[in-house]
Amino acid sequence: MENRRLEEVAAALRRRGFAVECLAGRSAAAARIMVLAENARSVGFGGSVTVKELGVEGSLAAAGKVIWRHGDPKWLPDEKMDVMRRELTCDMFLTSANALTADGRLVNIDGNGNRVAASIFGPRRVVFVVGRNKIVDGGLDDAVERIKRVACPLNCRRLDRKTPCAATGTCSDCSSPDRICRVTVVMDRRPSKTDVHVLLVDEDLGY
Repeated sequence: MENRRLEEVAAALRRRGFAVECLAGRSAAAARIMVLAENARSVGFGGSVTVKELGVEGSLAAAGKVIWRHGDPKWLPDEKMDVMRRELTCDMFLTSANALTADGRLVNIDGNGNRVAASIFGPRRVVFVVGRNKIVDGGLDDAVERIKRVACPLNCRRLDRKTPCAATGTCSDCSSPDRICRVTVVMDRRPSKTDVHVLLVDEDLGY
């Protein structure tokens, strides 16, 4: 793969302490996840559209992994909360970033906070799968702008949230009870006690 932009961002992430790989597409990312999960007994899913598009859940389950995915419709509300807590202590947690700055900072905005919490501390290994469409040329302001303009409205629609942005596609910094922009996390460096891998994929994935 010869994507200079991805390689430059990968170098920036490595300077910040992250283990990084550049991959040609979703098939390569899915195959790499299977290798990274080899010694994991349990795998948690953070509700990422990007990860869902890789189609790895069935393969991981077939490999004998215990799957914790709170978005599975089979869970009752109390069960769903228990699954969220189990995701915090799984062997490997799969997620994405809402935006990635050119200088190597991973940025996420969350509603409950469970996804960002699991990405920081708890799981033995955290794997971020980030498509090329998540990279912004500027800094943190550009990252947040991208999230509010692209990711949040689309996620609100996907989750059937009754927010202004779901209807208009534009953030109005609302006070809706369904608002999902509640917790913003910037990962400036790899958390010191967490094994974090970033898979940069030369394909548009997720929101």
